[in-house]
Amino acid sequence: MSSDKPLLSESEPFSTPDPQPLHHRRQSSLRISSLRCQHHGRSFSSSDAEETQDCNLYRQKELDKKIELKGGEAVSGNSLEYPAFRPGRKGFLSGDLGRQCPQRERRRFVSWGGVMDVQQNVKAFEVSGTSSRITPRLQDVNRPLTPQRSERFLHLSMHLEDNMAHHDNPRFIHINDPKKTNDNSDFSGNEIRTSKYTLLNFLPKNLFIQFHRVAYLYFLAIAALNQLPPLAVFGRTVSLFPLLFVLTVTAVKDGYEDWRRHRSDRNENNREALVLQSDGFCPKRWKMIQAGEVVKISSDETIPCDMVLLGTSDPSGIAYIQTMNLDGESNLKTRYARQETNKLVLEGTIISGMITCEQPNRNIYEFMANMELNEQCLPLSQSNIILRGCQLKNTEWAIGVVVYAGQDTKAMQNSAMSPSKRSRLETYMNRETFWLSVFLLIMCLVVGSGMGLWLKRHESQLDTLPYYRKIYFQKGKDGKKYKYYGIPMETFFSFLSSIIVFQIMIPISLYITMELVRLGQSYFMIGDRHMYDSSSNSRFQCRSLNINEDLGQIRYILSDKTGTLTENKMEFKKASIWGKSYGDTNSAADSQGTDVGVEDAMVGGRKWKLKSEITPDSELIKLLYKDLHGEERIAAHEFFLTLAACNTVIPILTDSPLSNGPTSIDYQGESPDEQALVAAASAYGYTLFERTSGHIVIDANGEKLRLDVLGLHEFDSVRKRMSVVIRFPNGSVKVLVKGADTSMFNILRKDLSCDDHIRHATHSHLNDYSSEGLRTLVVAARDLNGELLAEWQHMYEDACTSLTDRVVKLRQTAALIECNLTLLGATAIEDRLQEGVPEAIESLRQAGIKVWVLTGDKQETAMSIGLSCRLLTADMHQIIINGNSEHECRKLLCDAKAKYHVNSANCFNDMTNLKRKSELNLIELSSQTKSPNMPQQIADEEDRPSFGPFGPLALIIDGNSLVYILEKDLEYELFNLATSCKVVLCCRVAPLQKAGIVDMIKSRTDDLTLAIGDGANDVSMIQMADVGVGICGQEGRQAVMASDFAMGQFRFLKRLLLVHGHWNYQRLGYLILYNFYRNAVFVLMLFWYILCTAFSTTSALTDWSSVFYSVIYTSVPTVVVGILDKDLSHKTLLKYPKLYAAGHRQESYNMPLFWITMVDTLWQSLVLFYVPLFTYRESTIDIWSMGSLWTIAVVILVNVHLAMDIQRWLFVTHAAIWGSIIVTYCCMVVLDSIPVFPNYGTIYHLVKSPAYWLSILLITAIGLLPRFIFKVCHQIFWPSDIQIAREAEILRKGRNFSGSNADQPKPGTQELFPDLLEFPKQEEERRGVFIILVPHIARGSELP
Repeated sequence: MSSDKPLLSESEPFSTPDPQPLHHRRQSSLRISSLRCQHHGRSFSSSDAEETQDCNLYRQKELDKKIELKGGEAVSGNSLEYPAFRPGRKGFLSGDLGRQCPQRERRRFVSWGGVMDVQQNVKAFEVSGTSSRITPRLQDVNRPLTPQRSERFLHLSMHLEDNMAHHDNPRFIHINDPKKTNDNSDFSGNEIRTSKYTLLNFLPKNLFIQFHRVAYLYFLAIAALNQLPPLAVFGRTVSLFPLLFVLTVTAVKDGYEDWRRHRSDRNENNREALVLQSDGFCPKRWKMIQAGEVVKISSDETIPCDMVLLGTSDPSGIAYIQTMNLDGESNLKTRYARQETNKLVLEGTIISGMITCEQPNRNIYEFMANMELNEQCLPLSQSNIILRGCQLKNTEWAIGVVVYAGQDTKAMQNSAMSPSKRSRLETYMNRETFWLSVFLLIMCLVVGSGMGLWLKRHESQLDTLPYYRKIYFQKGKDGKKYKYYGIPMETFFSFLSSIIVFQIMIPISLYITMELVRLGQSYFMIGDRHMYDSSSNSRFQCRSLNINEDLGQIRYILSDKTGTLTENKMEFKKASIWGKSYGDTNSAADSQGTDVGVEDAMVGGRKWKLKSEITPDSELIKLLYKDLHGEERIAAHEFFLTLAACNTVIPILTDSPLSNGPTSIDYQGESPDEQALVAAASAYGYTLFERTSGHIVIDANGEKLRLDVLGLHEFDSVRKRMSVVIRFPNGSVKVLVKGADTSMFNILRKDLSCDDHIRHATHSHLNDYSSEGLRTLVVAARDLNGELLAEWQHMYEDACTSLTDRVVKLRQTAALIECNLTLLGATAIEDRLQEGVPEAIESLRQAGIKVWVLTGDKQETAMSIGLSCRLLTADMHQIIINGNSEHECRKLLCDAKAKYHVNSANCFNDMTNLKRKSELNLIELSSQTKSPNMPQQIADEEDRPSFGPFGPLALIIDGNSLVYILEKDLEYELFNLATSCKVVLCCRVAPLQKAGIVDMIKSRTDDLTLAIGDGANDVSMIQMADVGVGICGQEGRQAVMASDFAMGQFRFLKRLLLVHGHWNYQRLGYLILYNFYRNAVFVLMLFWYILCTAFSTTSALTDWSSVFYSVIYTSVPTVVVGILDKDLSHKTLLKYPKLYAAGHRQESYNMPLFWITMVDTLWQSLVLFYVPLFTYRESTIDIWSMGSLWTIAVVILVNVHLAMDIQRWLFVTHAAIWGSIIVTYCCMVVLDSIPVFPNYGTIYHLVKSPAYWLSILLITAIGLLPRFIFKVCHQIFWPSDIQIAREAEILRKGRNFSGSNADQPKPGTQELFPDLLEFPKQEEERRGVFIILVPHIARGSELP
């Protein structure tokens, strides 16, 4: 893939695309930073290097291969061939050095980063490593984006908000002159508002939001129809009650939440800060602060707005801040005041000047501005600004000038909410709601048509029939005329009136019931002590209440590795220095043999006490402390000097209580990797103990070494390395570099033969470290002097003061010195697995869930971790896809599919058919092989496609290959191969590639996906998945803030899915079906009555009874059962993970189950209507008495129906079921005691009649008898896995209850229990046990 031609030749004019101002580039990053992804400007660590995708590998290699030595000076690429790199010019190339590709590759465009076509004036976007930053690239207009990409992913990756103005329209801030700053500019004040409503717009706005639910519009139309005189079936007030009740409850909830926001805003805006006035710093409310004012912040105070630091209490201008309120990270970060302004502040001089900065934007990791002070132009960056919401720590005071206030602050710019998600059950519920609407329409058409036919048949009698006589006679006199509209209109009115009567066929109460049930389920999930992490003191969090039930149907888990499967607590283990490996166990064991002279030399280092002790390698200690000379000793010295200096770690010193005791030192950094490396350097005698904006101080073997920091090139995803330029006390200048091996080996010098030996030895050590699961970094350095140093300084100054393309210019400046490096060695850090990860993964796989790992680590490291966590096993055939071109990737995919007999056309269809059969329960079992676990066998077959002689497959693919594959022509091939494998392991993937893999699964299957991660680079994946889980880890809380659920450890995922997910799905599935049944049986009862009353849409029930039925009479039991019912104990669900497959087969909610429920509903409604009719056929009972009987009978029937299905009886359950019947009687007594109602006194007469009680008994028995018989037969002859497991639980409890028999079980019982949960060999014996349990199982109870 390399080219022998330079990237830019003198004969080839440099052709750049139409220069886009930097705001376009920053605009691209803003959208992603709103998702809280990391930016390239954060400090570098091995975590960053390994969490980067090799998307720009090709171009970077091409660039690095051009680094040569000309005339004694190092050049990068064609830097000296092009005048833009001359010291005399201040201009920079507007394009990236690594942006050009050979002609044969320029035809290829991949939207996932990496290779891009260079076309003019057409802009595309590219993913760059961990930053999730999208930078402008050039796209081939002839290659469309993958059509399978979901709209949400396109919105995530391509639709970037234009929330930042052009850099040619910068913001001017006059220091300490707010009047001049704000007079000619429309700057926002510092008052914030997070509330949604005001007193004036609350009612209309809240109603508008609520009526986005189509069901609410339906009930509004019903209520409006009932207000028309010809259609007033119910009382006009009564008909509005259900809708008003729902709207009122929701409005009160929304109003309370918004009131709390108003209160929070009021408290926040009325806080006070010290603002510089004419007579000094005076208190001023936050909401009154303006841009341009100078504000003083004291220690532990919250920063009121975004401010550029002018000075601090520290003479070096350093300030420590905590950004937990902004990005969730608890580690302290350093911010610096410019030495020029800090000196003036300490002297008490009033500062006047002007800051030219960018317009407000969301990017919390970047700030570009210049300060004009005393005719000097001082560059400002992200390290010079402190943001609203952060807290000042370990600094007595800090003074800054306000640049962004109120809604313009970065905190408020990032206040967007996570995208909302809908559960799969709710989607299916809409499908069933459609069928109920069809039933409703059919019933209304029957009533309307029947009315028309009846009127036509009795047309000659209409003058004499009541309600149709033209004249209403009253007391022998002519009265008012009836309003008779003719047969067509009467038929139409009858149709509309029947819609009003049958309105609760669509259950409006179901929405509120589901919200209450989900809230209750979340309460118990949060309170589960088994998901409490004591190490981080974090409880389980439910951040979304819409998708609880989706936890019971997960098919794919896509997990990050670092910090998710591992602890992300780094420990320095090994090092390769000058071609020799140190830190092996055998050498560490010889630590007792350290020479006395070495011990004496180490005394100087003992005055520092690290928070975490590290056992140094004795051989390496000898090398460092013996008075040796030579290249190896120098390399070891520079190696640890680089570890101590090339970072952004903050040392926190704590004096010892003893006068001569060691000083405690704790390192605070943005990455655990950096902290581990600096701590390791300190353990070997190179202790960083002071850091300012201009210098660092290191205790090197007892010698205090002050190093001036001339420049720092922070990590970015293109370079994948970090470098610092330092000046030693003797005046020499070095650049110290550390980075990922893929980016470092190409920029090493190659002029000496010894270098090749060291390079090969180091490379071998890196492979060994990676195979052990260790995280690696490469360390190198070089001397800078003369013209090259002057050129770099000039370019660095120009880049730092540039407001346009600053990032690109800094990258070009870094490329000038990051070349021809001397390899010093490599580091190896251990990131241990979290507790319980292997067991959790094994259980999840037994449950039929596929676990895919998407990581930015090296392939060897990821594979090693995969083996240790049981993701990869020895019997798996590994398919490795590492391609560097589209052709190569296509060939690798085709070869793998041919070798393992993966058929693109048939593989996915076979899997879909198997799933459909298992979901519809259409698996036919022969009498010889009948097994209750056969559906699970089918589920297992999905994870084990037919490979002929081959066993399970594992696909291992790197991010560079995904660059080419995630396109429309290769993505389908990857999907077929990946879904045919038992394990998929993606290495070196970028954040948006993680989201792309999730989207690939979602767009091509109906399976539910769950993404779990702990860092900012996992945010896009978490938000793309159906369910997103965040880990409260060491990398901040960005993933938690973007997730639907959050937990402290990966192992809790096992309990979350197998226990709570199963319970939630089973409860919600039954709840929805029960609500459909409950309302449908009531409506059908009214329908039969209307058919017997000349289709007149009159009702035997009172208006209030019809309204109270679903709101009061039967609502509480459904909520209680939906929250508390359990079909199996948590111990059983955890012991037998295969029971989770019931959610995959949709056993609790599916279309056949819906139709069976509707048939049962039809039968029960007929029983409800005709049993009282036959019981009272010879009596003179009035219609209102019959209505009272139907009301109480239907309430008792549906509650006993619910009681039959309850699996776990509690006191609350009993109170809800039987209490609702009592409440119904009480309400009927109250309603029948009101004289103005037509049903006055009916209940008092009915309860005295034996026929009344006989009717209720017969209705309950006859109505539920078919259901009871069907349930018993189904559980005896076609039991499910759940039912068999429940039998085992009941038998076990029965054994324990029998006391003496517990130790001596009946013969054959011990052998029976495993068979009940696996594959029973003696079906007759199992059936015999089942028949004994029928009485208990049929009513859903448990043995004592």
